[in-house]
Amino acid sequence: MSVSEGGADSTEHLAYEVIRRLWPLHRTVVRAVERELAGTGLTAGQHALLDALRTHGPRTVPELARALELDRQPVQRWVNHAVELGLAETVPNPAHRRSPLVRLTAKGADVMGSLQESEAAGLRRVLAGVPAADVATTLRVLDRLGEEFRALGRDTPAPPDGPGNPSAPSEPSKPHPTPAPHTGRHGA
Repeated sequence: MSVSEGGADSTEHLAYEVIRRLWPLHRTVVRAVERELAGTGLTAGQHALLDALRTHGPRTVPELARALELDRQPVQRWVNHAVELGLAETVPNPAHRRSPLVRLTAKGADVMGSLQESEAAGLRRVLAGVPAADVATTLRVLDRLGEEFRALGRDTPAPPDGPGNPSAPSEPSKPHPTPAPHTGRHGA
């Protein structure tokens, strides 16, 4: 495909098309996650929180909020609800007395393990026939877009070279740190 200045197949036009598809895709994924969660008492946002704990281990509420790119208040509400359900617990934080660590309980790990098995089966169906290399490329491009838009939000340029930069030298593939989808900046 050629990349012509401003044309229908230019990088700029294609980037707009990617961005235009992100919100509807996000909402579609959230609805699919919510269907999976029916009867669990969890929302898609709470699922994202528990997935972050499952993937990255115990974290403080501020660390979880940064990882999910959300305000602390909704994350604190999700933590409180997960604790009420017995899926998470708070424990003393040796690094900071006033900011306890949040971690999954055994019940929370079991629930997340079962959900992940079901989600993995759905992903295998959805991605049947899509080469892993295409998914890896998509991930690199989305990471780069995320870096660029976060930098725009801070009014600082994103680093020109790095793992999220598709033009940067390739690094060995590693698990992606992005948690499961959430329902929005303040959504539950």
